[in-house]
Amino acid sequence: MVDFIMKLQLVVKKDVILVVYNRLSKIAHFVTTTEETLAEELVRLFRNNMWKLYGLSESVISDIGLQFMAELMRELNKMLGIETRLLIAFPL
Repeated sequence: MVDFIMKLQLVVKKDVILVVYNRLSKIAHFVTTTEETLAEELVRLFRNNMWKLYGLSESVISDIGLQFMAELMRELNKMLGIETRLLIAFPL
C-alpha cells in the first residue's frame, strides 16, 4: 500500500511523509519528502527505500489516481532498465 500524509508542519524542509506498507511482512516504511516532489524523485525514494529491500511489488494498493501510479511505474521501469511494452489490441 502506498499513501501520503500531507500538509504537515515544515521540518528540515520536508512537509510530506510517503507511507509504504508491505502486506507480506506487515512492515510500514515512512519516508519524508516535500509536496513539490515529482514522479522521478518519488521513484528514486521508492527505489532507495523499498526496492532494495523487497524488489518489485506484485501489486500496489493506493487511493492515488491511476495516471499518477502509471507514471510512477513508468519512471521506475526506466530507472531500473526494464523495457516497457504496452499492449494495444485492435478489434477485428
